[in-house]
Amino acid sequence: MSDQIKPLNPIALHLGPLEIHWYGVIIAMGALLGLIIAIKEGKKRGINPDAIIDLIMFALPIAIITARIYYVSFEWGYYKQHPSEIIAVWHGGIAIHGGIIGAVVTAIVFCRKKNLSFWKMADVLAPSLLLGQAIGRWGNFMNQEAHGDAVSRSFLESLHLPNFIINQMYIDGTYYQPTFLYESLWSIVGVIILLSLRKANLKRGEMFLTYLAWYSIGRFMVEGMRTDSLMLTSHIRIAQLVSAVCLIGSIILMWYRRRNKELISYNA
Repeated sequence: MSDQIKPLNPIALHLGPLEIHWYGVIIAMGALLGLIIAIKEGKKRGINPDAIIDLIMFALPIAIITARIYYVSFEWGYYKQHPSEIIAVWHGGIAIHGGIIGAVVTAIVFCRKKNLSFWKMADVLAPSLLLGQAIGRWGNFMNQEAHGDAVSRSFLESLHLPNFIINQMYIDGTYYQPTFLYESLWSIVGVIILLSLRKANLKRGEMFLTYLAWYSIGRFMVEGMRTDSLMLTSHIRIAQLVSAVCLIGSIILMWYRRRNKELISYNA
């Protein structure tokens, strides 16, 4: 039966000579759904929807560029030999941490220019960021990447996965651990938690810092299962190192801000 399994077509449609890849379509879907949620939440918090749309229009392309630069820089040994592949983001190779860095820097600059609170804006966007990441992992699924070690079909069936996922995890004659799915599900649970925390006694900025901590925990665990990690050394995975720094940093920052400042309520 395995010999008859064919992977899903990574190309969504053709427009003449132009190929529209599912990878890009799925990322766009994640961004759109995230924007809808952010606008709805922003209205409750007194943020003009136009400000959120303007920020996303700047931050999204910059985040994609910085995510690609981040990935390519750690895989330079390959890309210096294949320079034409550097811009081929539709083939995969976008590092989420690089995108987060680009988005945060863009948001800081934007909020300063518009005289807006960065922390308030970051709180509003936090669930949307995590939702976009959850959906974006399905782009990796379509490209058959971001997977873990080789496993048996019976192992995948024991997880009660639908056949379309099991079959897509069949790559070059071997079944692989669907780590993309683990991270996606972790992120979806995180979105639910963040939206639930809106009624908690949070201070401004803590929604975003909670997002950062939650994602970092999940990414650290899932990254240890992957076989295609970006490596700093032969034993240190870059994503795990960055996740550990982000987790510790977010906890310290929440503690420091609570201890040293009169913080504004999240709902203010």
